[in-house]
Amino acid sequence: MAFILQYRHLRRFVKQQLEAVNQPSEASVGIADKDADRYTRIPGISVQLDHHGEEYLQVDWATPHDPFFPQQWSTTRRVFSTLSVCLIAFVTTMASAIDSAVIKEAAAEFGVSEVTESLATGLYLVGFGVGALIASPLSEMIGRYPVYLGALSIFGAWILGAALAPNIGAQLTFRFLAGLVGSAPLTVAGGSISDVWNTLEKTFGFPIFAIPGFGGPILGPVVGAYIGYSPHIDWRWTEWTMLIFDGLVIAIVFLAKRETFAPQILFYKARFFRQETGDPRFRTKDEASGEETLLPVLKKHFSRPWILLMEPIVICFTFYLSVVYIVLFTFLDGYPFIFGDTYGINDGLVNICFVGLFIGIVLAMFMVPVVYRITENQLKRDGDDGSGHKVKQELRLLFAFCGAPILPIGLFWMGWTAYPSISIWSPLAATILIGFGIISIFLSAYMYTIDSYGQYAASALTFIALVRYLAAGGMTVVGIPMYHNLGVHWTLTVLGVISSLAMPIPYVLYRWGYKLRKRSKWAVKRGL
Repeated sequence: MAFILQYRHLRRFVKQQLEAVNQPSEASVGIADKDADRYTRIPGISVQLDHHGEEYLQVDWATPHDPFFPQQWSTTRRVFSTLSVCLIAFVTTMASAIDSAVIKEAAAEFGVSEVTESLATGLYLVGFGVGALIASPLSEMIGRYPVYLGALSIFGAWILGAALAPNIGAQLTFRFLAGLVGSAPLTVAGGSISDVWNTLEKTFGFPIFAIPGFGGPILGPVVGAYIGYSPHIDWRWTEWTMLIFDGLVIAIVFLAKRETFAPQILFYKARFFRQETGDPRFRTKDEASGEETLLPVLKKHFSRPWILLMEPIVICFTFYLSVVYIVLFTFLDGYPFIFGDTYGINDGLVNICFVGLFIGIVLAMFMVPVVYRITENQLKRDGDDGSGHKVKQELRLLFAFCGAPILPIGLFWMGWTAYPSISIWSPLAATILIGFGIISIFLSAYMYTIDSYGQYAASALTFIALVRYLAAGGMTVVGIPMYHNLGVHWTLTVLGVISSLAMPIPYVLYRWGYKLRKRSKWAVKRGL
């Protein structure tokens, strides 16, 4: 509904601009050149040359403070837009982990092992990774709003299929398909946040999104904790619960979400000018570039993630976030061993223990004002005009400065205090540190990549998402054998060692990242 109102308001605005230059609402296609001069009196319309060298009327924002430009919306509207993306991310990421709470019950019904049933989570994550290759370019072709609404609707259909699955094969198939379309929010979200917040504002805008984004897979087992454990309801209610949540989010998106992708809004604006005047020369810069057809767009967006594969910054954060997600999703298999077998608590309480991770994630918000103030002072010191183009990208790594050492500390602490002779509160306290470390690394990785690659950030994040979800999906399957064969203490020690190996990455990038960006063909050179 909000999107329809936005659409109509933009069309009404175009009519008012044409009336202001005494242009009739119905005109013939062959308009004389003198009318082009009249059109250029409209703010945001200028005569330019397209890729064929022919003149066209370029449609742009009317003023730097154009009310239709998403970053010029009111703060309330931008916060609400961000929160709606949070809800979308929350429901799709929660679905990735909620099945882990009912592995035993589902495995018993289908007559398979728990390792086989863990594929329901693993294949969902694999689908997340593969879907990232589709969602990002699609959102830049048709806009964010259709991708969100369409993905959520199809997502609900596949979750329904998983809820009604008669056998393990059907369940795994539908879970993979649900992950495939459910990847859209996390892949497109980085762009959606950048749509409505400027460079400085992203310091608090992106954390607002990241907490629900990471809270979903952590709170999923908490929500499903007593579904499988309860004798009164079936384990399939994990899927029914997600279907209900999905329906609520679809309703919110339909009623309140607006289009935030600036080029798509300009495309609508140009189309309205063409419809009102009959003049085909009204085009956006992207339309005039010759890439308005499907094939060039697909070629550009689907090839670029593989080109950026060789970028050192992309390689570093692909490895680091893969480690983070391996740690996070290995816990889905590990908590029954860490807390259930060690302390003898039931399956419901085991999954409640995930709350510790969520507390750690929320605590990271206390760093936001500090990082915001440091970034603001740096921009003022360097004489930024308010656009944020002089931001020092390496300041985005401040979150990881704290989180990088805390993650292995939490893993070692948890691994070597999970004994029956030591209070359960000790490993639970360690999960708070682990949650804080995970979200801090995620924030720095995404914000640094977005600021380092600018318009190419979506391609860089697409590859990072692909690799980390494939790694996490694999670990959910091998996690159970790891805990069986290595035991709790050595499994967590291995994870702690791996995270320790990745720990220097943010510090190395802070010292030499600007040199890497300077040599890169794709990276943004500002802030050097």
